[in-house]
Amino acid sequence: MKRLNLFLIIAITLTLGSCGLNGDNGELTGVPGRRKWFHQAPMGTVYVPTGTFHIGQSDQDVPFTQLAQNRQVSIPAFYMDDTEISNNEYRQFVYYVIDSLARTEQALTYTDPDGVVYLDYNKKVNWADDTWAKSRYMYQGNDKYYNRPQVDVRTLKYVWYWEDHVGAAAYTTGNEWHSKNRADYLIKEEFMIYPDTLCWVRDFTYAFNDPMTRQYFSHPKYDDYPVVGVSWQQARAFCHWRSHRLNNFLYNINEYSQEQFRLPSENEFEYAARGGRDGNMYPWGGPYVRNTKGCFLANFKPGRGDYINDGGFYPVKVNAYFPNDYGLYCMAGNVAEWTNTAYAEQGNQITSDGSPEYRYRYKKEESETQKKKVVRGGSWKDIAYYIQNGTRTQYEYADSSKSFVGFRCVMTYIGRSNKDKE
Repeated sequence: MKRLNLFLIIAITLTLGSCGLNGDNGELTGVPGRRKWFHQAPMGTVYVPTGTFHIGQSDQDVPFTQLAQNRQVSIPAFYMDDTEISNNEYRQFVYYVIDSLARTEQALTYTDPDGVVYLDYNKKVNWADDTWAKSRYMYQGNDKYYNRPQVDVRTLKYVWYWEDHVGAAAYTTGNEWHSKNRADYLIKEEFMIYPDTLCWVRDFTYAFNDPMTRQYFSHPKYDDYPVVGVSWQQARAFCHWRSHRLNNFLYNINEYSQEQFRLPSENEFEYAARGGRDGNMYPWGGPYVRNTKGCFLANFKPGRGDYINDGGFYPVKVNAYFPNDYGLYCMAGNVAEWTNTAYAEQGNQITSDGSPEYRYRYKKEESETQKKKVVRGGSWKDIAYYIQNGTRTQYEYADSSKSFVGFRCVMTYIGRSNKDKE
């Protein structure tokens, strides 16, 4: 019996030992083999740390104060473009869509095992192919300009899908979540993405801005100037394309994906504009719009009929003037910028004090409020009041395009802080 017990002990010991050799000792260890990951800053962005600040006016504005009192909120960390999106950066998006149309026309595709057709980027587009010059994507007949084959910008449409998390959360409570499919909350959108170059003429009555219509988006002289004439929907389409482009690259090199690029909320914009200074009137501090040498610190309208004493008439380069303490350029003036936030006069009073945002569940029949989107920062045509950090009286309709409104992207930081290297 003693010899039998000894044999059992040896057998059990060997069994447990072999489990340990396979990496399973019966303890809670988590799934093995997951690499450590640090959220690197995407090219052209700067890190804005998690913080708390007071939203609202820093200047005396009695009527405005009755609508939106100052309150303290907290904002999670994010990466933000250090400049507004430039003409040349947006042109990369336009060229991508043109390239996609050409590949579709020339059948440069492949089909995966599930029967899904994809564009084949291993094949080259034949731009000299006469069928492309005469394709449905080019101007035809009397629409030709100087009888040259040119892309019909009305055909430049970008199609994308996004997940309606707000709708999914609202309509899948309790045990209902399993009765819905993910596709039920997958929203398809499609928009023409070429900038509205006629906005320069449309925005100003009895003014000669025709040269800007002809040259601003197309001429290389303006490559580093902020893109304008882009609607809120077009700005969101750009964010989706940029996210898709980056995450496709990361997938191909077997790396983890990053968060999606998006438009900032209005509170994120204000927080970033303040540069870590709570209560400052302008991104550089304040309360003055000139430095000690008398030079203007932003591109805006210094006085009635005066557009040029600040160094620019129309928009200037995206990295003009000094950046704020976060390294962000032109957070005041140059062009006002789209935010993701729907405009409501008392929106700041009904939102959470942690990562506040006023938005809506997507519906085709939007209300008048939902069509209005907050724009922040003021522009080259605005007086000093509108370039203050706390000013939020401006909005534009989501489908509108203006010669004084552009945008920049943000990406939520994955993790607590970029000081944590793992």
